[in-house]
Amino acid sequence: MFSPVSIPFGAKMLFNTATIKPGVDFADVELALAEMCNVVKDTYGGDKGGFIAGQVFEFSGFVSDEGSLSDSRAAEKHIAIVTYWRSFEEHEKSHADTVFREKFAALGKLCVDSKELGYNMLWQGEPE
Repeated sequence: MFSPVSIPFGAKMLFNTATIKPGVDFADVELALAEMCNVVKDTYGGDKGGFIAGQVFEFSGFVSDEGSLSDSRAAEKHIAIVTYWRSFEEHEKSHADTVFREKFAALGKLCVDSKELGYNMLWQGEPE
């Protein structure tokens, strides 16, 4: 559950940001995330549906002065869900499944907005 991930070159990355409703207890968000991520891992992992790996991040409040181009430093409380798949088609098939939709709906009730964008991998590397 908390082990390093290895991402093969050519994987598709989905980046989802979900903005948390004001006043929501973050423990409720963590529970909904855990249930949703467990379903994805167990139901759609590998040959069962193309899921490779995933990571979830809570926004820390940090906004980089050095890496930001705009003057705005405003950002709402949100989470980022990063998942890696063999294909966008397998991702979409899994997320259209009733089992996933039920868990995602539980998270959705705690959020005001969610957007998931897909990316093609262009480069990856590690220091030598």
